[in-house]
Amino acid sequence: MPLPKDPSMRVRFAPSPTGHLHLGGARTALFNFLLARHYGGTLVLRIEDTDRERSTQDSIAAILEGLGWLDLSWDEGPFYQTGRFDRYRELAMELLEKGHAYRCDCPPDLLESKRAEAMKQGLPPRYDGRCRDRSVSPDRPHVLRFRTPEKESIVFDDLIRGPLSFDSSVLDDLIIIRSDGGPTYNFAVVVDDVDMKISHVIRGDDHINNTPRQIPIFRALGAPLPDFAHLPMIYGPDRTRLSKRHGATSVMAYRDMGFLPQALVNYLVRLGWSHKDQEIFTREELVHFFDLDHVGSSPSVFNPEKLLWLNAHYIKNTPGADLVPLLKEALPPLPDPLSQSSDPGYWTRLADELKGRSKTLNDLAQLAHPFLDRSRTIDPEARKKVLTLANSTVLEQLSLALRALEDWSGEGLRNVFAQMGESLHMKLGELAQPVRVAITGKTVSPGIFEVLLLAGREISLARLEEALRLSREPVNNGNTHD
Repeated sequence: MPLPKDPSMRVRFAPSPTGHLHLGGARTALFNFLLARHYGGTLVLRIEDTDRERSTQDSIAAILEGLGWLDLSWDEGPFYQTGRFDRYRELAMELLEKGHAYRCDCPPDLLESKRAEAMKQGLPPRYDGRCRDRSVSPDRPHVLRFRTPEKESIVFDDLIRGPLSFDSSVLDDLIIIRSDGGPTYNFAVVVDDVDMKISHVIRGDDHINNTPRQIPIFRALGAPLPDFAHLPMIYGPDRTRLSKRHGATSVMAYRDMGFLPQALVNYLVRLGWSHKDQEIFTREELVHFFDLDHVGSSPSVFNPEKLLWLNAHYIKNTPGADLVPLLKEALPPLPDPLSQSSDPGYWTRLADELKGRSKTLNDLAQLAHPFLDRSRTIDPEARKKVLTLANSTVLEQLSLALRALEDWSGEGLRNVFAQMGESLHMKLGELAQPVRVAITGKTVSPGIFEVLLLAGREISLARLEEALRLSREPVNNGNTHD
């Protein structure tokens, strides 16, 4: 089924560069990206950096890095609001000349006292319009305020929430140009959306109260209103707004924890949007199916365990060759690399063998490390519980049998373990666990035959001998290296 085409659709992602790209912002970017791609429209990237005290170049770089990692490309931009100040002042003067704005020279202490008085009387702390009908000299320090229509219902049809109505009498005459000549947020946003011909404004519902402030400015500029869609909040598991106390909220923190970008994208898109009962989507499917009709209006709950499950699925279903460069990034330095670490084919084989047991790339790196470097560490608890005097006989007998084995293959190894099981009256699991700890340093790994094949004859025999020595020694509290 071909996708509908609407080249006139223009959406924008417009972050404020005051920190990293967080999960809520990433979801907003993703929904804008998918809508633009679904309809063959245009995605504009705009950096809303008018807050010069809090906006930083590091934050801009972090946002661009996050979008790049998630593979959310844009078609125009990035545009920076700090480069458009002349345009904001130009349109503000037009509004002033047409009577839609006025100069205000009220000092800050007067405004603060009036706000305090209003709040004391239980009224909204809004500007009282003192300068609305005054003629303030342009030579005096002043701001420009927008003349908000009085006693008017501001109505718009939100594409997610449906019809919404606001009483203009609770809105004050907001400042559009500060005394230093810089624009305020609500004014700059409208000018940008008009100039960039944005047809759909898709943003978080924390902006919903800005919409009735912005609509009169669109109208005063003689510009058509875009369609608005306000995405519901993302809550933490305790159903409060997602924050650092729930864990990482930065997109790049999830990269550092070993998540795949495809998994995070798949998870984020399901926070508020659904397509039948489908849980897992390719990028092509997301572009094909995505629309705003199936975005819910209720807050979504972030579930770290669901994200982890999804990441494990993506790792398991990614070809080993594609995982190798990611595995290399996740691995710590290899101070004493084994010979197989220089073999590209071995890396692929290793990734394919270990990926099914890895929920994150960091898990994969931990599992892979013992097969790539001599300096593997035996977990102290594993040594204490498994490399015991009682298991020294198992390690000794297996070490002798494996040393005599000429056919280091899956079949050859199975025969050795089968014969040893009969001889010692032990099950495979009982034989395998001390060998597993000896080779990998951990109690969890792939099947024991795969472990021995991945490690190879030389390394396996050396580590079994080391483990046999350790099993006969008193246990101390330090880590044990081979």
